[in-house]
Amino acid sequence: MVPFAGYMMPVQYEGVNVEHLNVRNGVGIFDVSHMGEFLIKGENATKMLNYLCTNDIHKIKIGKAQYNCMTNKNGGIIDDLIVYKIDNEEYMIVVNASNIEKNWKWIVKHNKKFKNEISNISEETSLIAVQGPKSYDLMNEIIDFNSSSLKNYSFVKVSIGNCSNIIMSRTGYTGSGGFEIYSDNHNANKIWNLLFKHGAKYNIKPAGLASRDTLRIEMGYCLYGNDINEKTNPVEANLKWITHLDKEFVGKKEIESTFLNNPKKKLISFIFEDRGVPRKDYNILNENGNEIGVVTSGTMSPVLKKGIGLGYVENNYARPGSKIFVQVRNKMIMCSVVKAPFVKT
Repeated sequence: MVPFAGYMMPVQYEGVNVEHLNVRNGVGIFDVSHMGEFLIKGENATKMLNYLCTNDIHKIKIGKAQYNCMTNKNGGIIDDLIVYKIDNEEYMIVVNASNIEKNWKWIVKHNKKFKNEISNISEETSLIAVQGPKSYDLMNEIIDFNSSSLKNYSFVKVSIGNCSNIIMSRTGYTGSGGFEIYSDNHNANKIWNLLFKHGAKYNIKPAGLASRDTLRIEMGYCLYGNDINEKTNPVEANLKWITHLDKEFVGKKEIESTFLNNPKKKLISFIFEDRGVPRKDYNILNENGNEIGVVTSGTMSPVLKKGIGLGYVENNYARPGSKIFVQVRNKMIMCSVVKAPFVKT
């Protein structure tokens, strides 16, 4: 157990590789109640979120969720988040734990103009992530409809055991399919215990922060504070797909300029061709030994048994197939730039 964003969090239970492979092949359960949740409701809810977020909020239908990011006036990423549309002009947004206070102040500041009803329900909301290919069978044991019928980035309100008004969404941070379950705090233990009771035949295992990190790196998913931050432009981070330049939003001018003039650096995925493990802040070099970038995330892939990582490099080295080098102590390890994800699931 370690302190993380003001919480005591499990790094691992049984072991990183065991938990990782169990999610890839079976079902693993994460307690991620440290994440933040805000409710936004009012006649200007859509208008405000569309101004604060880069993605097009108008495209979200009721019962759907959307990956998004909020940017500052310089085009840097304040946070990446998920927006859930509960009803017309009613949303829940889920933010990173380390950014709860910062995000809340940002929303309160802008809500003075839009005058919506907003509430920070982070402290009273628990979140359990049920991830892996067998998560569908497990959920069918405890809910009254076919979980496989729920499409990606969709959600429903369900009852689990005697716990009602539970939000179950087909989302996650592992790339192996599954669900995220939002509940009041007093229901969290009941749901956790019920999952493990019915999950015995699926070899269900709890999973910690370490395997959550290796799982997301294998998929090439960004982690706030590592791969993106307030100085990162969405175009640099390959998040142009959630950035709609045909609308007005905070930081649009700077992001549009970066897009039109091409970014000087780009986020890449790379795989080691020799033995070694890349780590955050290791230097990325070209064949002449000149520094061209930096590693932002790295691990030994439990599936591939190779070192893999994410990092930023000068734009002309970012094309898949390019050869780069990561400096590991006094050695230059050759790597290939590849297109994420590293692992097909």
